[in-house]
This record gives sequence, C-alpha cells and structure tokens, in this order.
Amino acid sequence: MMMLKEVSHHYTALCAQIPLKPIHSKKDYERAVAALNSLMDAGVANEKHPLADLLAILGDLIGNYEQAHLLREQASPAGVLRFLMDQHGLTQADLQEVGSQGVVSEILSGKRALNVRQVRALAERFAVSPTVFLDR
Repeated sequence: MMMLKEVSHHYTALCAQIPLKPIHSKKDYERAVAALNSLMDAGVANEKHPLADLLAILGDLIGNYEQAHLLREQASPAGVLRFLMDQHGLTQADLQEVGSQGVVSEILSGKRALNVRQVRALAERFAVSPTVFLDR
C-alpha cells in the first residue's frame, strides 16, 4: 500500500506540470497544448528522448479531445474529412469506400454532400463518431 501512496504523490506532482488526464474543458485543452509545445521545444519529440512516450500520451489526450469537441464544433463535414485525410497521410484516391477520386474531390470542394453509406464507412475507417461528418 505504501508504494501506491508514493506513486500517487509522484503522479499528482507530474500532473501539476504535464496534465496527464482526460481533457474535459477548453481550459484543460489549452493547458495540455501549452505543455505539449513546451515539451516539443525542449526536444522531447525525438523518439530516443526518455520522455518521448510522455509526449505521445499527451498528444493522444489532446487528439481525443479535438475529435470529440473541436472538430465537431468548428468544421464542416468536408473540413473534418480533409483534416482526417491530412492526419493519416491519405489522398483522394485512398478513400475508395467513399467513391472515385472525382466523387471525393466534389465532397471536399462542397459540391456534393456525404451520404449515409459514406458517413458510416468514414466513421468506421477513422474510428470517430459519425456525427463529425454531419452538417451543423
């Protein structure tokens, strides 16, 4: 039991500097992004750095919040798709489940809306809620 108390103490001290917990508010998000930027400025992005895994975990927490909140609040379906394509290094031709490259181009330019089948396929591919692809 003593070990758990010691780990808890160290975790609390670490979280005071680097917020390693789920992000639930814009304030938490901004604090996490600032910590991530500080770590990157300190060279932690180098995968051989002893804190590289810490940076990756913080990045995942930020990404989870962005997918759940920011994308849904701020982007059109085409914008969300473009963002996810960029994040995954995909081209229009890589999205065969949506349709031809021409169809994907029309969706990204706003000339065509996503249909239910495409929304389901994209949500499954990117492991996101289908609601991120719905018009606000």
